[in-house]
Amino acid sequence: MIQKILLLAVIIYISPFAQQRTPEEILEKVKAEFDKIDDYQVEVQVKVDVSFLKMPDRKAMIFYKKPDKFHIDSENFAMLPKAGMNFSPLGFLNYKYTAFMEKKDTIDGIPTLVIKVIPLEGSSEVILSTLWIDTNRNLILKIESSRKPQGTFTINLDYLKTSNGFWLPSSILFEFTIEGSGIPKRFGKEEESKTDNSKSESKQPETGKVYLKYSNYKVNEGLSDSIFDENNDK
Repeated sequence: MIQKILLLAVIIYISPFAQQRTPEEILEKVKAEFDKIDDYQVEVQVKVDVSFLKMPDRKAMIFYKKPDKFHIDSENFAMLPKAGMNFSPLGFLNYKYTAFMEKKDTIDGIPTLVIKVIPLEGSSEVILSTLWIDTNRNLILKIESSRKPQGTFTINLDYLKTSNGFWLPSSILFEFTIEGSGIPKRFGKEEESKTDNSKSESKQPETGKVYLKYSNYKVNEGLSDSIFDENNDK
């Protein structure tokens, strides 16, 4: 009788852990959710707030086609941090990695699991990424990442559900820190974006923010490969 009671107690104790998904399983769910999207195009409003780049607010059209085709269509569009403009969870998970659960957290009232991802391949630019994941919708709500040689950045994401049922970002706040020696002296065309050369030559770390607001998604409508031809870049 005592043995049965002890066995039952052990089963009750370990059952929550047995039912808990591993970090790898959670990340695979995130990848599978985004993998439902074959292509999309979307309008985006861009606001840049960095000390070394003066650029007016912009509007652009972004095109994506799996697995990694990406195109920005805008007149005289200045260079922006690629990880902010071209967001895809696959970009953080397309290499061999080890992952572990750090904690539970809440973002804007949404429960999340915080997972740290460390690449195992020496060729990866990513040193370490921390992901806040909404496991109910299998979406990444926040990312903190360190990359070489760009520095560190944070991405905060809000989502909308498209008319055909896909979750995609409605807005992204991209915050970054880069070493002064890594700041380009020119971002885009000179007449469109002015840099402060005294700051760009500084060795002090620089911080900045990029605000992206998305609207009018068109998803899985069969984008032509010609859209992504290098000759179409503007």
